[in-house]
Amino acid sequence: MAAASWYHRDISRVVAEELLAKAGRDGCFLVRDSESVAGAYALCLLFQRHVHTYRILPDDEGLLSVQTIQGIQAKCFRTLPDLIGAYQQPNNGLVTPLLYPVHRARQAADEDSDGEDGRGGGHVVPAGGAGVGAWLSAPVTSRTHISQQLHQRLQEQIHSSPANDFMGFMAEYLNHHVQLDLEALRHGHPQLRHLSTALVTACRGLHSEIDFTLAGLETLAKVFDPPTSPRSPRREQGPLTSDPDLELLLNKISTVNQLLSSLEKKVLKSLQETMSRHNLVLPSVAAAPPPATKPLAVQSFEVKVGKSQRATLMVDVEAGTVAITKRGSGAPEETIPQDKILQLIKYQSVQSKVRLVYDRDPQKSLNRDFIFPSARKREAFCQLLQLMKIQHSNLDEPDLISVYVGTWNMGSTPPPRSLASWLTSRGLGRTQDETTACIPHDIYVIGTQENSLGDREWVEFLRASLKTLMAIDYRVIALQCLWSIKIVVLVKPEHERRISHVHTSSVKTGIANTLGNKGAVGVSFLFNGTSFGFVNCHLASGSEKTHRRNQNYSDILRSLVLGDKRLSAFDLTLRFNHLFWFGDLNYRLDMDVQDILAHITKKEFEALLAVDQLNLEREKNKVFLRFSEGDISFPPTYRYERGSRDSYMWQKFKPTGMRINVPSWCDRILWKSHPETHVVCNSYGCTDDIVTSDHSPVFATFEVGVTSQFVPKKAPGSGPEPLACIEWESIEVIVKTASRSKCYIEFHSYCLEEAQRSGENTSQSCDIPGFLKLGWSAKHLPVLNPILPDLEYLGDHHLLLSIKGVESCESYGECCIAMRSMIGSMAQQFETFLFHRGEETGSMRGWMKVRVPKDRRSTRERLYEWISFEEEDAEPAADAPPCPKPPLQRLRSRPRSLPEPAASYTNPAYFIFEGVMWAPGSGSGEAHDSQKESPEQRGAQPLCVPGAPSRGHPHSPPAIGQQKRPKSAIVARDVPGLGDCSLTALHMATYLSQLDRASPERRGDTPKTLLHQTHSALEPPPRPYREVPRCSPDSHLHGRPRERPCDRSERSLGAGCLGHLGLRQDMEGLQKHGWDHLETFRHQGAGPAGGWGAQPDPSLAPPQQARRGHGGEPAVET
Repeated sequence: MAAASWYHRDISRVVAEELLAKAGRDGCFLVRDSESVAGAYALCLLFQRHVHTYRILPDDEGLLSVQTIQGIQAKCFRTLPDLIGAYQQPNNGLVTPLLYPVHRARQAADEDSDGEDGRGGGHVVPAGGAGVGAWLSAPVTSRTHISQQLHQRLQEQIHSSPANDFMGFMAEYLNHHVQLDLEALRHGHPQLRHLSTALVTACRGLHSEIDFTLAGLETLAKVFDPPTSPRSPRREQGPLTSDPDLELLLNKISTVNQLLSSLEKKVLKSLQETMSRHNLVLPSVAAAPPPATKPLAVQSFEVKVGKSQRATLMVDVEAGTVAITKRGSGAPEETIPQDKILQLIKYQSVQSKVRLVYDRDPQKSLNRDFIFPSARKREAFCQLLQLMKIQHSNLDEPDLISVYVGTWNMGSTPPPRSLASWLTSRGLGRTQDETTACIPHDIYVIGTQENSLGDREWVEFLRASLKTLMAIDYRVIALQCLWSIKIVVLVKPEHERRISHVHTSSVKTGIANTLGNKGAVGVSFLFNGTSFGFVNCHLASGSEKTHRRNQNYSDILRSLVLGDKRLSAFDLTLRFNHLFWFGDLNYRLDMDVQDILAHITKKEFEALLAVDQLNLEREKNKVFLRFSEGDISFPPTYRYERGSRDSYMWQKFKPTGMRINVPSWCDRILWKSHPETHVVCNSYGCTDDIVTSDHSPVFATFEVGVTSQFVPKKAPGSGPEPLACIEWESIEVIVKTASRSKCYIEFHSYCLEEAQRSGENTSQSCDIPGFLKLGWSAKHLPVLNPILPDLEYLGDHHLLLSIKGVESCESYGECCIAMRSMIGSMAQQFETFLFHRGEETGSMRGWMKVRVPKDRRSTRERLYEWISFEEEDAEPAADAPPCPKPPLQRLRSRPRSLPEPAASYTNPAYFIFEGVMWAPGSGSGEAHDSQKESPEQRGAQPLCVPGAPSRGHPHSPPAIGQQKRPKSAIVARDVPGLGDCSLTALHMATYLSQLDRASPERRGDTPKTLLHQTHSALEPPPRPYREVPRCSPDSHLHGRPRERPCDRSERSLGAGCLGHLGLRQDMEGLQKHGWDHLETFRHQGAGPAGGWGAQPDPSLAPPQQARRGHGGEPAVET
């Protein structure tokens, strides 16, 4: 059976709908794997701009049928092509016959730049739920095609395989004998006799090699066997047979494996017994005691106090004191014990300034400001005080740990003798200060690529290196390898008992996703109550392979099996409190090599980062959605001349000619954490003295807040147990889909005994092409009762929500909500993105509250909460709108992922449904420091909202934790004037749908897109009974939303400039690229504001799930 081009294997629902939208014709169809039922398929059919999905299920006999409504007899088919052929005829129950197959894109030959990759084989469509069993139900002529297809796939692989002789045996089997095995299997004989004969013939030479190796190993083993008594019978050793039997060959291989694994222990035992028998003594090196833990020396910092006075701060971590000594004075002016230090405040406006708040007496606290020589010195001082607090705390379990992450492509060469600079984060970029570089981290995660060392050899080398540097014997928690890709996790001995639920996994993304020269390895575990995930990957190389690298990322994201199995249906990036993703990502710089070298010489890294492929793909939301990365202030880590770091070897000579490998930041470290968790990146850089590879090792260190098992202060059973409850007022969802399916919500959390499920959505509208708006009222949302009602317990937990189709049970998107900010007696608004299989699929918002009994509201301050941030607001521009300026505030340090209220956003699809206006603004108005905003972080500014804080509100340091805009949002660049606004296909689709509904006489008018944020995502919208300030009596005339003065001044910045684009060209672009094409339509200048919007019709009836269509039995649309 030839490969069916309409079968797209395991593509996601979103990708399937995009392919159908690009085809754009009623009756277009494709088949993909079901995401909810193993062995099942999903038939996706386009009709009247909506995608209708039908589930194809196998029965116990492997027969396939389209799921129908109850009481209707289903038609069964032996193969998937038979089923598709039948439904290409009319009157079969679908909304329209299957007319135009959407073909799977053929993968072109894709040779890796290093000569490692070859052509990926095409996929053969499975014919039913029984896999191979369904092939066997095909007629004889189809089985002949199976042989031909398999032989063709073998031919595609021969050019990349050195085993040509072996391939010859396999080709003969596929040509002449595979049909006999298929026939035998069909009649119930699963032995595959002809395959066994072919393998035995192919492996004939392996017998003699194994016989020779086995004889030598047994001889060596006998040397170290204990001597036998002359009268004791010797063990009979039969002659090694050369009978080419496959089972015998496997037994021999097993014997070799057992001998190799036991030989080292046997030799060690024999040598130990010999030493004991003859009273031999080894040299003193072997008996040397392990090094004691190094005490941390007292560290001194030169600081400026006041305008001109100089002083020295002496930090004694072991004693738990900070001494202040004025210059010229011999004795300390003041010594502050650690328990008297109340707060450490970092200034963001002055990166080297810090304020120390401490108690001098019970009734009075003092504030003292210190200015350090550099920001790095200030960070070192703060880290030492943090370490001092941790060491002298009375906690049984830690609140804060340090995590080291390192990645290095070793270039298939042994490492140098010392890895000190790598393991202590010293070199180029944002590095550790010398005073804190040798402070041991709690967890070390080391990822390598092209590592030629053996697994045990590499692990012991790392342990020995850390023992030499830190005087700590780190314990190995996990090791996972895929060919030369390795990941090792080491922890301090005292943390070993805190580690549980360790899982490892690997994914191959090499040739046809079957070779492990490229791919990923992953490790996940729990540290007390906090879940961690680590992924080390090696993606496809070559400057032109950006799309393939994106596909590698998607394959890894989908296929890695890590974390709690109960969360396997959720996106991998949502399964952990903290996920770290690193490795040789191989993204390159899109710039001429000479220009790149010139910028590197001048250390103009910003210009290079603007053309970095990873940054560009992240900006397009193609990969690493909502991940974070530290500031890159070090030169590209690839491709250096080996043995030096003075020059890049960007020319590579191959048999096919010279290849240019431009210097690039191939080696990266990114992370993604749950909202309202504490994670701070303290360093991100590369070494400059490890030169054995053409890559430089890269490191990053993190300060991570962790939780432990909660012990309630009130013993259970001491009285009637009060209950906490999680209540929902409403939930509103917009998903990117062309389906009209009814949906429900699943709720998961570790604070719940089991997952909960809502009822079906109570409202539904699909006025905007490619988007479906769903709503749930309080009646159809469950009240969730956590296991424990304590505030401290609930504040550490999160809710995972999944939007699923009622019929298909496939996910339309998942999200995570932090419970900490939802605790209270009043409902709080939340808003978040939806993800599925690494793609952004929509948005969710709603109102909820977490009610906690009064006697369970006690909590404690975490160790990482005593450091806070203070920043003075930037002065407003002279022509800025009169928005209120909040007073200067000093807040406790908030989790880095907490969004700033004024930097929040709403999915523009909300604005379209509500018929309001969005205005892109200018800059952020922040006083920026060395942490610059990325292009993705610079979003359109909301209009002034009464009572909303400004962007300078110091919830978190600048450029940290700011949420990125949805990919359907307008992006306003930081350029003078209006700037370069980009419109994605969402706005184009909206424009076209408005023109379709407009009257003929108005189609020539300038279109007016209505995009306007009515309220901040974190600021509740005005309730009906609340008094809303008005700027003028007529500000709400003609259905226009209320305006403030700043609204009018910014109206010229509206996004209603779609009229500058030709309608025909836009239609063709959408048909060619789909509704979500990410190549933006750019424009200059602003159009007039105002216009008409698409108001949802509350009386809109939800579409029927069972449609009779063109006659026949009604199939169930999912």
